[in-house]
Amino acid sequence: MKLYHAPGTRSVRIVWLLEELGLSYELELHKLGDPAMRLPEYLKIHPMGRVPALEDGDVTIFESGAIVEYLIGRHSDGKMAPGPASPHYAEYLQWLHYAEGMIMPQVNIIVVETVFLPPERMNQTNVDRAKKLLARTLTAVEAHMEDREFIAGDFSGADVMTGHACTVATRRLGEDASGLPNVTAYVERLNARPALKKAWETGA
Repeated sequence: MKLYHAPGTRSVRIVWLLEELGLSYELELHKLGDPAMRLPEYLKIHPMGRVPALEDGDVTIFESGAIVEYLIGRHSDGKMAPGPASPHYAEYLQWLHYAEGMIMPQVNIIVVETVFLPPERMNQTNVDRAKKLLARTLTAVEAHMEDREFIAGDFSGADVMTGHACTVATRRLGEDASGLPNVTAYVERLNARPALKKAWETGA
């Protein structure tokens, strides 16, 4: 199994999950914006020239959420995801997809506008709107995490997805979480896990 990984990107989720599952894997490390990711050889693996991408035998798959579902479905021996009969199944699906559907689009806008664009092209209106929406997305997590340790019953792929997104928003992007004690505690619990610690450190 081979993972194409760049530190500080969504591929951290996949390193984290591979470590949680105890799977053996090979890493091919890149840096964000690595020209090698635009070469024809890599574009055959990920047509957008991004990470993560995973090779597992004859299977090649990209997109972090899809890889999370693939690894759990193929390699978890029934762990990390409640089954359809579980009372947690619907909320598992909801929060598995919440990261990319709600949190990360706002993170992306803020990062692009404040980091990647030159000053003359930055749009503060876009930043302000994204910050407002990001705060609302985290408020929803705050309400859901009342009296919960993990987001959908036991620790699961939904924590890998939305927990990572919450970490990026509050610890990496610096979104104010002073009024979000449940989110803050949740992020602290997840980041204390050895597998996530290793994922953040891999290639850094």
